[in-house]
Amino acid sequence: MNRFKLERKVSYIVLALIGILFLLPLLWVLFASFDPNAQQSLKIPHSFTFNNFISILTDPATLRSFVIGLIMSLGQAFLVVIVAGLAAYPLSRYQLKYKKPFMYTILFMTSLPITAVMVPVYQLFMFIKLQDSILGTMLFLTASGLPYGIWMLKNFMDAVPLELEESAWVDGASVWAGLRKIVTPLMIPGICTVAIFTFSGSWGNFFVPYILIQSPDKFPASVTIFQFFGNYGLVEYGKLAAFSLVYTFPAVILYIFSQRFMSKGFSFGGASKG
Repeated sequence: MNRFKLERKVSYIVLALIGILFLLPLLWVLFASFDPNAQQSLKIPHSFTFNNFISILTDPATLRSFVIGLIMSLGQAFLVVIVAGLAAYPLSRYQLKYKKPFMYTILFMTSLPITAVMVPVYQLFMFIKLQDSILGTMLFLTASGLPYGIWMLKNFMDAVPLELEESAWVDGASVWAGLRKIVTPLMIPGICTVAIFTFSGSWGNFFVPYILIQSPDKFPASVTIFQFFGNYGLVEYGKLAAFSLVYTFPAVILYIFSQRFMSKGFSFGGASKG
């Protein structure tokens, strides 16, 4: 019994140490964003100021980068949910001949590193004149997010009882009406999960926009963060921390907005009985 208590205490101590290691960078961002003389070391500022935030929020280039990032990330999340949902439906509902190999292919593509395909993708963009295009970059990000979206939405759709759709078909509903009015409302938690994951991946993606977009005025916020790293190792730590803090708001707001849908979970049992 004493050995069991000792093991639990050791586990809690290890978890507490890991939590502190994750907490320290967050504390640095918080303190440095209000520090007029922020440095690389973690310290409580002697005086607090909002000048770092004012400098960020009044810079037209920074605001433009946030808008571009939101357009790309929200556009990608919307397209991934729509296209992946339409692709997941036949994979979930129909007995297709090559469904299993196709699903294994999708599973493989979810683990394919984006760096492995960037050279041929860049050459393709050059050939079709889509380099330096926000729309083209968003479409490529959508394509790269589809394997995960299809795989996840297919699994969520499998949990929706087919009997609910069959009842709607008996009442005269079409397949599209059943998908729109029966399946989609029951898949709101899964849709929110895929949308949040897709948005977060695009919002924090530096590599793809940096390669496919050449004009600095078209860079999203994930790329313009490098403007705070000057020459000869000079870094504007205060503005960098303020930018990083503001940069987290869209993902947090999206998660809070979707949480009320995700927390409901699935209630298929009661629906099937009705």
